[in-house]
Amino acid sequence: MSHVTLVRHGQANSAARDELSYDRLSDLGRQQARWLGGHLRGTGDRFARAYCGTLTRHRQTAEEMALDLEVVEDARLNELEYFTMAQLFAEQHGVPLPGDREEFILHMPRLFTMWHEGALEGAPESFADFEARVGDVVREISEGSGRAVVVTSGGLIGMAMRVTMGLGMSAFAHACIAIENTSMHRFQPLATGLALTQFNAVPHLESADRAHARTHL
Repeated sequence: MSHVTLVRHGQANSAARDELSYDRLSDLGRQQARWLGGHLRGTGDRFARAYCGTLTRHRQTAEEMALDLEVVEDARLNELEYFTMAQLFAEQHGVPLPGDREEFILHMPRLFTMWHEGALEGAPESFADFEARVGDVVREISEGSGRAVVVTSGGLIGMAMRVTMGLGMSAFAHACIAIENTSMHRFQPLATGLALTQFNAVPHLESADRAHARTHL
């Protein structure tokens, strides 16, 4: 098995309220990705393989990182459709879409619980199917040769933590909420499976002149 580093995409269109509108990097998101790529090159952190989802924000982040590797696209690395499910949540249960991060903090655990319990009719994907595809793709990547970097989304990273660490629903939701744009999350292979050894690392954004660039949405 090999080390796997999951990277959340750069800041997307944070004003969006649907999947299509959200799926593009902001100017800041592109800069975050360039800074991350520069940090990795500066520290000599090298990877043998690179992957990303098929969403625009995943591709754009990988491009801006300038990894100097062929990036393999895999739709199993795509994000859950949060906005789609939030609209269903509003229509079926009367819970309005969140407007800012503080509202997301309250909204996400409630939505995930309803999704997990099968109480969102017409959800694009069941919770069990999302959990299974994340577990499958992370395991397959870890079984490849050489260290891998994977550009994906916060919900997928949180689910990777759930399937490797056995997180309950509350801890899973809290992990997703905490994940910053272009943060790194590293899993180390052990004889018994993958172990999380790095969470939400943003060394490329920790200097005082980049404090403004730390974002969650």
